[in-house]
Amino acid sequence: MKKQLRHQIILDEVHIHNRVLLADLANVLKVSMDTVRRDIKELDELKKLKKVHGGAVSNGFNIYTDREREIYELGSKTIIAKKGISLLNKGDVVLISGGSTNLELAKLLPQKLDLTFFTPSLPMAIELLNNASKNDAIIFIGGKLSRGSQLATGGSPISILSEIKADICFLGTGYLDLEEGITEIDWDIAQMKKAMIKASKKLVSLTISEKLNSSNRYKICDINSLDTLVTELDPNSTILNKYRGKGIKLL
Repeated sequence: MKKQLRHQIILDEVHIHNRVLLADLANVLKVSMDTVRRDIKELDELKKLKKVHGGAVSNGFNIYTDREREIYELGSKTIIAKKGISLLNKGDVVLISGGSTNLELAKLLPQKLDLTFFTPSLPMAIELLNNASKNDAIIFIGGKLSRGSQLATGGSPISILSEIKADICFLGTGYLDLEEGITEIDWDIAQMKKAMIKASKKLVSLTISEKLNSSNRYKICDINSLDTLVTELDPNSTILNKYRGKGIKLL
């Protein structure tokens, strides 16, 4: 496979899933780890993505900016974020992870809902500080930060979550499939997200439709645990029929 095609496939995977592992890319491309590592290094030098330990993340995944070219499918993610905001009620306690679509929701928050936010995501905490109303409360759930996702993991944040019962959880979703459920590429992050689900009354996934029907190593929950799936598609789209059949609310 020519380098140009490999680079495009790598960028497609990074853009869709936000974070990818070298081993997964090597499997998709049918090349050695060394080849993928060189490709990632070149793309990082070209500022097409960000190289991290064991893989790569998209430019818009962790540090959010207003430069549209750095946020993959920003138009679709804005549509999704606006739909997600419609699920919020005045006075809600909101548990929210990171990810570019969730960060877009934070940017577009209305100013008069008096919300309380809990987040284990450092980029999300910063985005909320910049955009939430002065009447909103923002609580960062601290712990050991994952370098790839900048999400707090480990026993301390999971213990804090055991004392919370949020009205709604916006869970950053990299992989979502009818049979495999919601999955992750990192064990520690998967455990953290499981704790977030247990700490919430309602689970919502804000995700572009390109992430549907994909899965990875570590299971977070069955698809039936999801209350609401929000995509850029019309809720009546035939693409969503199987998800509708599972009794999931579609927006």
